[in-house]
Amino acid sequence: MNGYAARLHPNSATGTMVVVVGPSGAGKDSLIQIAKDHFAGRASVHFVQRVITRPADAGGEEHKDVSDAEFGSMREEGAFAVDWDAHGLSYGIPAAVHEKLALGHLVVANGSRSVLGRFAEAFSPLLVVNITARPEVLAQRLEQRGRETREDILARLSRGSLEIPETFNCVTIDNSGLLADSGRALVGTLEGILASCAKS
Repeated sequence: MNGYAARLHPNSATGTMVVVVGPSGAGKDSLIQIAKDHFAGRASVHFVQRVITRPADAGGEEHKDVSDAEFGSMREEGAFAVDWDAHGLSYGIPAAVHEKLALGHLVVANGSRSVLGRFAEAFSPLLVVNITARPEVLAQRLEQRGRETREDILARLSRGSLEIPETFNCVTIDNSGLLADSGRALVGTLEGILASCAKS
């Protein structure tokens, strides 16, 4: 059993929440989709469908789209285990994931580095999977989206930190190279958690 898996599973009574984070352009959505395809049909592995105040046809991940008012009502009713606002949108992790975790299952969610503290408060054990890429690779991918100039992108990247505080149990995957290689690394990380849980 590797180190992070041992820390995650002193026993199998509670499942593990895995939150995948990383900057724009790192490839989070693509890697999560690879893992989702790999674990399709595995009853003990769940991939969270986030609730987002963004139209369902806006592209990106498959999510449940709601209005700002609907999101606000859901938040007040305690429908989310974790929720946050970013870039003019609201994001929520449904509270129902606790039911899966109570069964000892593995739950994978697309998260945000800015609210890792909230994830830590809501879930234990928690593993952070930090998807990174070299700054020049991030800049190239973001430039291809056509939303910012290369100079603006490089300036923004230089201001941000891709590091995760040492207080979090974290695995970092560099997605600067082939997507398939990074996908295998993510799948291997999740398989490792499942294997350690089965042995405990």
